[in-house]
Amino acid sequence: MTTLLGRLILLGCLLASTGALAQSYPNRNITIVVTSAAGGLTDVLTRAVGQRLSQAWNQTVVVENKGGAGHNLAANVMKAAAPDGYTLLSTENGMFTIQPSLHAQGKLTYAPTDFVPVANFAAIPMALLANPSLPAKSVRELIALAKEKPGSINYGTAGLGTAPHMGVLLLESLAGVKLTAVHYRGVGPALNDVIAGHINMISMGPSVALPAYRAGKLAMLGVGSRKRVPQLADVPTVAESVPGYEASVSFGLHAPAAAPREIVTKINAEVQKILNDPAFRQQFFDRQLLEAMPGPPEQFAQYIRTESEKWGKVIRGAKLKID
Repeated sequence: MTTLLGRLILLGCLLASTGALAQSYPNRNITIVVTSAAGGLTDVLTRAVGQRLSQAWNQTVVVENKGGAGHNLAANVMKAAAPDGYTLLSTENGMFTIQPSLHAQGKLTYAPTDFVPVANFAAIPMALLANPSLPAKSVRELIALAKEKPGSINYGTAGLGTAPHMGVLLLESLAGVKLTAVHYRGVGPALNDVIAGHINMISMGPSVALPAYRAGKLAMLGVGSRKRVPQLADVPTVAESVPGYEASVSFGLHAPAAAPREIVTKINAEVQKILNDPAFRQQFFDRQLLEAMPGPPEQFAQYIRTESEKWGKVIRGAKLKID
């Protein structure tokens, strides 16, 4: 009885301590580690949200860019950080939904279980962009051409297993076609070669390509969202021709797995306020063609699980592996 009473008292003290910690959080600077270089969409989105968090909490939010090495650099920084909510990770969610299935065991220095989802930020649908010379002006025509001449249509990626690669692999698996991948070291060079006519097409977030599209230098065959994008109302979804197709790049905030639950909930609540602010959406999201994804941590965690299953199946079907 004495032992049980002691354990209950200890548990009560721990809960009280955690509650007090959450109430005082944050009382010093917060660091958000970003898994991309400065200027990338992950970085820009993080800085926009971070600025609002800084204003709400009257604390400095420092953004540190740790891109490269398959997210391992950022993961290593996070694993060395105290799990107290003062060091957070902002990343494309593919770090957890794609990379673990893509890499051979032991190649990543982290596992999804090392982190806890805090708040989903937003998603941008992938768009199928083609050089106007491609004799396919719609997704249906693209599929028909690919079936008529298997492998004759090539597409650019930002590297093996990146979102532009995965978007086309999903199309191949659902439509029963085969296209030829041309791997680049980034989406910029690949897009430039599509515009120049050196390769046929690319699957990517459309915001950076809008000037070329509006100038007639690119054709947009379809977008990977569930419904049409309001700013691109004339562009059909890929799913209108290929049922079940949905491909987007999403971004979210994560913490070390041992971070106190109360602090995770507090951060999530503040992020949701930002994402639900109409002025913030109009100023930032609408311009970038981003779709806000507010919701509690449990909803974000379920999203990560669902996306992991989806992309893991695509990767296994394509027999894709980075050793």
